[in-house]
Amino acid sequence: MNEEIECNDKHSKLNKTRVAKVIRPRTESEVITAIREAAADGMPVSICGARHAMGGQQFGEGTLLLDLSGLVELYSIDEERGLVEVGAGMMWPQLIEALIARQEGRETVWSIRQKQTGADDLTLGGSLAANIHGRGLQLAPIIGDVEAFTLINGVGRRIRCSRSENEKLFRLAIGGYGCFGVITSVLLRLTPRRKVERLVEIMEVERVVPALEKFAGEGCLCGDFQFSIDECSPDFLKLGILSCYRPVDPSREILDARKRLGTADWKRLIRLAHEDRSEVFKAYSDFYLGTQGSLYWSDAHQLSVYLEDYHTELDCELGAKIPASEMISELYVPRGRLVAFMAAAADLLRNGPVPVIYGTVRLIGRDGESYLAWAKEDYACIIFNLHTEHDEVGIARSADAFRALIDLALSFGGSYYLTYHRWARKDQVERAYPQFLDFLGEKESFDPGLRFQSEWWRHYDRLFRS
Repeated sequence: MNEEIECNDKHSKLNKTRVAKVIRPRTESEVITAIREAAADGMPVSICGARHAMGGQQFGEGTLLLDLSGLVELYSIDEERGLVEVGAGMMWPQLIEALIARQEGRETVWSIRQKQTGADDLTLGGSLAANIHGRGLQLAPIIGDVEAFTLINGVGRRIRCSRSENEKLFRLAIGGYGCFGVITSVLLRLTPRRKVERLVEIMEVERVVPALEKFAGEGCLCGDFQFSIDECSPDFLKLGILSCYRPVDPSREILDARKRLGTADWKRLIRLAHEDRSEVFKAYSDFYLGTQGSLYWSDAHQLSVYLEDYHTELDCELGAKIPASEMISELYVPRGRLVAFMAAAADLLRNGPVPVIYGTVRLIGRDGESYLAWAKEDYACIIFNLHTEHDEVGIARSADAFRALIDLALSFGGSYYLTYHRWARKDQVERAYPQFLDFLGEKESFDPGLRFQSEWWRHYDRLFRS
């Protein structure tokens, strides 16, 4: 076997892990062969796609790492029902491009309903594993868009999972972070591709939920609220810019599709967020106000620029003594309690040692299907990106800040997302996910050989069995 290979996630870079070997299968049969050989050798297996998750879900010390980014085949499009079967290693931009190319000349073109925000190059398999969501105003997480998927279990058996076939495994594996097997293909629900108009308004957080719900009732598909991150201002976490996307007459011509933030724009905004947080909101809102009424495609407007490894260059430019990155956490509160939560969060973060670099509010619809459901009701979602220095003190500060935010969300009857870190205390996990111990038991039931392991699973297994 090769010498161990060091892996890390792409964004936080706080998950250095030495795996025993990396295999990049290109077909489902190669996945099956790899798992059977690993089982024969007694080798645990971990699973990765684009390597963006920050909680250690895709790597395990000493594991055989299956990199699924080669499973990119588009198998079929059902144009009657609006479904597509695609390899789980396909990334969202590839899928959108392939769907448009395959349906060229059709009057109705089917495309995606939602994808995660912030980065585009995430695989469908990874999106299912984290049960992601986008900016949809009336959508549940991605499980609501999945008709079925194929999973290879710990002995190399192929299992088809849907709401009518292996239903429990369907609910466990979506949002199950790779604990139950390798998802090799996904049957995804689509929606007709439409032209949409961007609506933009600056407002205070008190108006956000009523405004987003009003726009949703008027037929807007997506929307969010980017809030001020200047901790020295009374507008901190209060004032923001709300954007929504409303379908328009398909005969209207898209003339202004170039009204997007490009790489240079994002570099400037990220630097401002670190250097001058009083200026960054003005720069961001000025741009968005200038796009009022611009037209986009309903799938393409969900794509965004991701600056891979931007913090290395930024640290150099700013003369940082300690390397850093932004760590993310996503909190959920009942929609009627958003204003009070944001006021309390502002008090918590304003005088703290960890600056907020970016933040947004979205809506999410209830998920009544996945086993580890995080959207237990129609929530407001609040995302915080915190500047995290990569030394013991810096990491501890961010961990403390996120634990405090989790406590705050829980006190308002909310929850938090498991994807971005594993800093939550056991009591916080239990309050947000009271079924978590049972989830670990289901993992052992469906994977009795514990073939699928990761640092994420190992952490929670130790936490709950100690």
